[in-house]
Amino acid sequence: MYKKIGIIYHPLNPAACDLAVKLAAKLDSLGIENWSDSAWQADKLATKIQNTQLILTTGGDGTILRTAHAVLPLEIPILSINLGKVGFMTELSPEDAISGLEKVLAGNGWIDERSLLEAEYLPHNSTPSRQFFIMNDAVVARGQVARVICVSVDINSQPFTTYKADGAIVSTATGSTGYSYAAGGPVLQPNSADIILTPILPHLGRGYSLVLPSDSTIDLKVNTWHEATLSIDGFINMPVSSGDILRLRRSAKKIKFIRLRPDNYFYKELDTKLKGNNESVYDR
Repeated sequence: MYKKIGIIYHPLNPAACDLAVKLAAKLDSLGIENWSDSAWQADKLATKIQNTQLILTTGGDGTILRTAHAVLPLEIPILSINLGKVGFMTELSPEDAISGLEKVLAGNGWIDERSLLEAEYLPHNSTPSRQFFIMNDAVVARGQVARVICVSVDINSQPFTTYKADGAIVSTATGSTGYSYAAGGPVLQPNSADIILTPILPHLGRGYSLVLPSDSTIDLKVNTWHEATLSIDGFINMPVSSGDILRLRRSAKKIKFIRLRPDNYFYKELDTKLKGNNESVYDR
């Protein structure tokens, strides 16, 4: 069924590296072509990923996010093994990695499809625009100076509001249990296509989130005298300036995960991860 499988690991986690070696040995013993590389080697992954039919990840949620960006715009399914601190998006424990892989190779499991966002960064000057896929969230926020910034929000080309705040978050359903949740946002069922808009510590205003339909287009325009930043999925970070716009909409592409657990497992996991266990759900 799978003729070529990639293994992407967290390079600073020795256990993740060791498990990647064990998985590669298992695939070798089955005569399945495979390759391995670090989740932090985006350029190398882009060349290796071609004709790959399945990706295994060894790490945490951050490893999955980096892998997702390497996979896109291809829709290669991901089977994830948790060696992170939380691993809310992961599927298998390290102890179950080999047996879980065997089940998937035998044709077991189901595909969990997650909606993505596409973002276009539009600088106010002559700097070229940039495009991004977003699995979790896009954050426009203040920089190192502890001063609020203004973020003007248009929804479907119509003015909505201006946040005077630490910033604003636009999140997918997958990212709803991350930074948006920490900032007071709701949790969406993971297969929802809706989009969440959440301000970060708004000044002299009530903090609230807005759940928007999947066909919405959202523009975030920055206005600040100080530093401001744009963060995509917690690991793509860049400075932004007054007048810059981030335009977001739902992507036609999706991220696919292979699951072996029942499709109602999310609610049990949600209860475990979010009910005051003092763990960060935004672990990177």
